[in-house]
Amino acid sequence: MRRDALLSLALLTVPAAPASAHSFGTIYTLPVPFWLYAWAASASLVLSFGAIAWLAGAQAPAAPALGRPRPFPARPWRWLQGFSLLGFALCVATGLFGNVDPYANFNMTFFWILFLLGFAYAVALLGNAYPRLAPWRLLAEGLARLWPGLHQGRGGARLARLSARLGIVPALLLFMLLISVELFGDLGPRGLALALLIHLLLMLLGAALIGIEATARTLDPFGPFFALLGRLSPLAWSGASPPLLGWRGWAGGLREPLPDERGWGLFLLAMLATTAYDGLHEAQPWVELFWLQLYPCCLQDWAGANPLLAYPRLRELYAVWQLAGLWLAPLLYAAVYALGIALVAWAGGAARAAPLRRAFLPSLLPIVLVYHITHYYTLIESQGVKIIALVSDPFGWGWNLFGTADWLQRSIVPDTAVVWHVQVGLILAGHVWSVVAAHHEALRQFDGAARATRSQLPMLALMVAFTVAGLWILAQPIKAV
Repeated sequence: MRRDALLSLALLTVPAAPASAHSFGTIYTLPVPFWLYAWAASASLVLSFGAIAWLAGAQAPAAPALGRPRPFPARPWRWLQGFSLLGFALCVATGLFGNVDPYANFNMTFFWILFLLGFAYAVALLGNAYPRLAPWRLLAEGLARLWPGLHQGRGGARLARLSARLGIVPALLLFMLLISVELFGDLGPRGLALALLIHLLLMLLGAALIGIEATARTLDPFGPFFALLGRLSPLAWSGASPPLLGWRGWAGGLREPLPDERGWGLFLLAMLATTAYDGLHEAQPWVELFWLQLYPCCLQDWAGANPLLAYPRLRELYAVWQLAGLWLAPLLYAAVYALGIALVAWAGGAARAAPLRRAFLPSLLPIVLVYHITHYYTLIESQGVKIIALVSDPFGWGWNLFGTADWLQRSIVPDTAVVWHVQVGLILAGHVWSVVAAHHEALRQFDGAARATRSQLPMLALMVAFTVAGLWILAQPIKAV
């Protein structure tokens, strides 16, 4: 009877379902067993590795010279700055005073879909213009005309030294807080508007204490996020306003070492880990692990042996379980990566693994990008296009400013078979790109093609593990509690 009650409790949270792709919002049964996809993807990676080792030669390609930078046209640049400020102001205003329905309010779609997803993919393709378009920075630079102290900050040398020692750790903590709010916060339009205002005030306070540049570099969570994705772009932005734009080639950003400031490596791994965890935290195996495995063996003494009576207390603990999983995920990925690099150092005969950990981190960025795309790109197709209607009625008050309020009202449901196979192809392509980037880095770190190839066998195993894990997460049925 106790087992029956436990199963009844589990059925409140976990539906019985076959292994099926989950990130489409609907259940999709795979056309062939999952293990066939896993073996095919793994075999493709191994064959790609062999081809790369055969064709790469004995020396890494030289870093491409940055093409002659050209100034971005001044008038379009002013339009982009104005659009950035207008978008921020509209997100705050519509959140505070508009419709509380997230789908009828401009700010939810604009921030979560167009900014965090669409702009991220634009950065990976066209380069990172965020440091020069960030709304808080545009406001801070405007205020600096009245209070020049904002440029350098007035917090003193001690605070400046503390900021330098911390590196981008504060930005990493704010990034993790952002993901926590995204997954578990249930903010709604008003909560999002208040969060954006808090971010603005925090950035302006940082500028007042340590200066605009230091705040952009170490405190703004979007700064490192877009900076890392921008390394995948063949375009590089430099200079102030309007900036210079130069061509560096598709692999140029992956050949540049990470900045020396503390926290960059963990930030990159956090981007990878949090995306994977977003796909896992509602997946059936993860939910079952708590309700059907952890509760019977470890939590009955605390919550009670009757599952139905224990359910309220278990729900509270389950929220802690989910949040803890998110914050521990980057540390788990860091441990796995450190182990992989230790094996790389051993296989290649390197004296120390620490320099290699930093050197090989940029080679993971293609995986970061494809994980992000495979988990979220359908949101742009299904919800992102609704911005066309929302610009005519941003507050959800029944306006039709531009005549588009009635456009695209029907729900857009992507074809699940197409989505799944696109996801498989993207994950495989991203990992192959990472294998190529890692092999080129190995040629720079180790003497001789043989040592470089031997050193990459553990990295190949790590890439295969990431590939299979990524596909497995996407293939799981989901159930939110």
